[in-house]
Amino acid sequence: MTDTTEGEIRIGITGTGGLGTHLGRGFGDVDDAEVVAVADVSAENRVAAGEEFGVPADDRYADHETMLDSLDLDGVVIATPHTLHYDQVVAALDREVDTLCEKPLCTDLADAQDLVERAETGPAALMVGYQRHLDPTFRAVRAELPERVGDIDYLTAEITQDWISGQEGAWRSDPDLSGGGQLYDTGSHLLDAVLWSTGLEPVAVDAQMQFHDDAERVDVQAALTVSFGNGAVASMAVSGDAARHREHVHAWGDSGGLTIDRAEWGRPEVRFVDESGDALERHVTEYEHRSKPAAFVDVIRNGATPPATARDALAVTAVTEAAYESAQTGERVALDL
Repeated sequence: MTDTTEGEIRIGITGTGGLGTHLGRGFGDVDDAEVVAVADVSAENRVAAGEEFGVPADDRYADHETMLDSLDLDGVVIATPHTLHYDQVVAALDREVDTLCEKPLCTDLADAQDLVERAETGPAALMVGYQRHLDPTFRAVRAELPERVGDIDYLTAEITQDWISGQEGAWRSDPDLSGGGQLYDTGSHLLDAVLWSTGLEPVAVDAQMQFHDDAERVDVQAALTVSFGNGAVASMAVSGDAARHREHVHAWGDSGGLTIDRAEWGRPEVRFVDESGDALERHVTEYEHRSKPAAFVDVIRNGATPPATARDALAVTAVTEAAYESAQTGERVALDL
């Protein structure tokens, strides 16, 4: 690892077809950070991203590991198809390069456990791209839930999106690259938001799914019942074949309740309900949604704890993989994190 207490933070980006380029633009708003290299299997993507970020032609790579071996990078962003994440993260951590990996961290439980071990014992940091950890509304909910709601007994959560209509021919509809369907895509954010905000530990999953493909690997509808270690139960639903985006979370405990409602990817509306039934709308007055590039540079330069960690991602992978197993077998699947 290089000394980052002074000087510019040098970032490489692997996967520039969409989200990687979006994240790259974000580094332009962070003081003393610069994208100095890009890697992508697509020559067209490499050229486009390289030109946008002013990366010389010699620092545009077809291969992730070649980029890591060719330059002295302070950090690398991985925004590739889901099933590629594990090997690419391992390659970066083995070279002691701080890493921001987009969600889901990986699509295999054993791989997720291995990355937790590497991240928690190795010298390089690993941040996962779950942006709700940077959202002031969800941060306030996480902080206030214990006092306002108490021990959670029951929870419902759902997210809907017109997702599948835009995936024809795209890698997200190829399970060898995506690892699944909507549950591993937008649904992953919902699972993370619930698990991280509440701190509940999942212990078992029942699931039913509807699939887009004949092999029944790309889900478009998923309904999960999740049991938790404290005795709570949750009903979670994910739809990738709905007209519009909507997002709802309702939680009830021994001190009150919580509702989160969100539409069209806008600002979430939060209400806490007390024991008398009165609802208090929770306004977050300072709604500056910190960017992932800014948070990642803080991790690199100052050794800050990643807002979303490998251990956070492990819980999401565990629930997701259990849901797929349950949907295929018709059996309840126990978890041991």
